[in-house]
Amino acid sequence: MDKLVSTEWLAGELGGEDLRVVDATAFLPGSDRDPAVEYDAAHIPGAMFLNLDELRDTDDPRPMMLPSSEKFASRMQTLGLGDGSRIVVYDNSPIRTAARAWWMFNIFGAHNVAILDGGLQKWTAEGRDTESGKPNVRHRHFTAWKDDGAVRTKADVLANIDSKEAVLVDARSSSRFTGEEPEVREGMVSGHIPGSLNLPYSWLFNEDGTYKQGDELRAAFDKAGVDFEKPMITTCGGGVTAACIFFAASLLGKIDIGLYDGSWSEWGVDPETPKATGAA
Repeated sequence: MDKLVSTEWLAGELGGEDLRVVDATAFLPGSDRDPAVEYDAAHIPGAMFLNLDELRDTDDPRPMMLPSSEKFASRMQTLGLGDGSRIVVYDNSPIRTAARAWWMFNIFGAHNVAILDGGLQKWTAEGRDTESGKPNVRHRHFTAWKDDGAVRTKADVLANIDSKEAVLVDARSSSRFTGEEPEVREGMVSGHIPGSLNLPYSWLFNEDGTYKQGDELRAAFDKAGVDFEKPMITTCGGGVTAACIFFAASLLGKIDIGLYDGSWSEWGVDPETPKATGAA
């Protein structure tokens, strides 16, 4: 299974014994939309609701830090996701949260995972069936082996400011990156990590919500000034849209990528971390 699958492909595979579909919709804090309510109203037939807002380390003040392996495995089992499952994740969110789910699955050892290109928006625009309510599910065993190889910490990013070994790519909007737009979280200053480049995640998508591909996708990285020969660290506000850059780079064959899970939600509230404003 490819890591990016079409609505047509999924429609033909639905009902497969080993196929599991997961709704990974989530929204920014303060949104008037509720992903659980929207899931209950309409989702792809057989899809289970991941609840990204809760699938995190809830004891950590940083908003979206990875949960423990035990918590992740427990959630997967209750969703009927087991070892050997083919998993397709999708979302119906403007911040493209399926990429965060895809990254998390890979961190915890599930590698046969794909993103539905265009998500629920494209699925429904094509007139494909949806259902409401919660499907019945049979619990399955899910073995979670956490691999931190694609996770970067504040210490890693601080070290990289001096070494410049990796290119640091920020997925936030240009106005947040430059510091022109204030941050919404209390105590968080505006700006960006010194030396980082700005590639707003919206540059990665077509108007219908599908990922750009090939030369067109590479052009987005080139526009941001990204040196593809160097290792890459992706960052954003809270570790969610950074996963879009991570996934897009992987579509282009890049493997030496890490995601700074704390992102600006950690960096921007720490008075000891260096900050920059203005363009890259």
